[in-house]
Amino acid sequence: MADPARARKLAKRISQIVASAIEHEVKDPRLDYVTITDTKVTGDLHDATVYYTVLGEKLDSVPDFAGAAAALESARGVLRTKVGQGTGVRYTPTLTFVADTIPEESKRIEDLLAKAREADAEVARRATGAQHAGEADPYKAPREAEDDEFAEEESRG
Repeated sequence: MADPARARKLAKRISQIVASAIEHEVKDPRLDYVTITDTKVTGDLHDATVYYTVLGEKLDSVPDFAGAAAALESARGVLRTKVGQGTGVRYTPTLTFVADTIPEESKRIEDLLAKAREADAEVARRATGAQHAGEADPYKAPREAEDDEFAEEESRG
């Protein structure tokens, strides 16, 4: 079992090597909009999971996840060779590519927060000019003189 700090350093280095290789050395047009977001390495340093996300050509275009996955799968051997050359470890980790779901999750959370803000604004709008239910002073007031006379008569009789 390797040191966790060493595994983190190796994961960071693998991310840098794979990103650089995708950008400069692998000539597959399907990888033009692929971004490496994170890498996790197992404790024994034998397996690395590389997380990636795919952007569209334009803001409103749909990313080609299937094409990017196929391109990464076909470039796996070349990328592993680059990782082996760049890291200098005894055993080059196997690479597994996984699509990162963080962008979709963050968008879903942003949508939920927007709905919550709208609901809060609606509650605040309805609260303006609203009045409390019941009396203005809900607490019991001290007895007045009339009540005291009535109480005295009951106690005598």
